[in-house]
Amino acid sequence: MGVPGEATRASYDRVAEAYTNQFFEELQDKPLDRALLGAFAEQVPEGLPVADVGCGPGHVARYLHGLGLHALGVDLSPQMIELARKRTSDVPFQVGSMLALDADDGAWGGITALYSIIHLTADELPLAFAEFERVLAPGGRLLLSFHISPPPDMATDGGVVHLEELLGQPVSLDFHFLDPADISRRLERAGLAVEVSVERLADLTEVKTRRAYLIARKPDASDGS
Repeated sequence: MGVPGEATRASYDRVAEAYTNQFFEELQDKPLDRALLGAFAEQVPEGLPVADVGCGPGHVARYLHGLGLHALGVDLSPQMIELARKRTSDVPFQVGSMLALDADDGAWGGITALYSIIHLTADELPLAFAEFERVLAPGGRLLLSFHISPPPDMATDGGVVHLEELLGQPVSLDFHFLDPADISRRLERAGLAVEVSVERLADLTEVKTRRAYLIARKPDASDGS
């Protein structure tokens, strides 16, 4: 049996440079993403770090830093982390897995995970969500995004698309298309209350998938017993 996440890590190592060149500036053309990141930033507890998990080349962590947050980035791919450090030297980045985050209980005020849970299996999702709940401080927020459905001309196998090539490089990547209601239930079971659920279609520059955004909150003392 292979090491969990090894194929994903190796694949993103290979595409890291091309991915960075194509997507590092993508938030400039995504007003809804910027608005949700802004709303998220306003709601996280003050003074605590906010982590972008599955940060890739670090553009979301960089944006959060620009909003005045103590942002950091975590990614499975060492090559992505190397590029993130070169692009944004004043934000800390570290190699790590969302299935075993290198953070103390309650250490983070917020987590963003934009299109990073799409490579997890159904069995891995509860592990990741339990880790998110563990490292979030009471009152902390989680912002998730993921793909709901593929382009009309793309067939899936049980809601999964397997790619052997991406951005001109050989890869072995499974992309899971996820149901927002199911993800919301899984988050609730992990102890995170979903407060916002938004869906949208792809814009003209994106792969033609339907997408979802969820914002969830870890309860605190103000929620009562």
